[in-house]
Amino acid sequence: MLIGLVSDTHIPDHAKQLPDQLREAFRGVDMIFHGGDIYSVSVLNELEKIAPVLAAQGDDDTSFAASDSRVKPKHIINIDGVTIWLMHERPRSLPRVSKEVPWLDDPPDAVVFGHTHEAVIENRDGILHVNPGSPTFPHYNLQLGTVGLLTIESGKIEAEIIQLK
Repeated sequence: MLIGLVSDTHIPDHAKQLPDQLREAFRGVDMIFHGGDIYSVSVLNELEKIAPVLAAQGDDDTSFAASDSRVKPKHIINIDGVTIWLMHERPRSLPRVSKEVPWLDDPPDAVVFGHTHEAVIENRDGILHVNPGSPTFPHYNLQLGTVGLLTIESGKIEAEIIQLK
């Protein structure tokens, strides 16, 4: 399964629309995960023309998030034996613990998040952390940014970051 990752689109405040390059980067994806700070439901509707969408509620997503079934503060998704948490901010406790520590929820294999506008792929204590950055407002600058791809195959997960050009 191929999953497109996007976060911090900030549309229409910092960009008018999703960049055309995002559509090319997401060609062939089976799903799209948005890491929050969407700002407008139109972004999710546009992404859904590419593939089904799940989104984390960002700290600035208030007007539509409660009424949109695609948006939750935290999604727990299981695909092919891989557990993914989709949320806006990286959980504070994850970087300091391992998968052997008891959790309130089962530990994820991966956490997809946003909020920082910086692309990140890290493996911390056996948990993959992925932030796709922002396609429209990377590092809080108005320019083309990044998106990500998550590949899940035979219970294994890999991530990559794509610089939009």
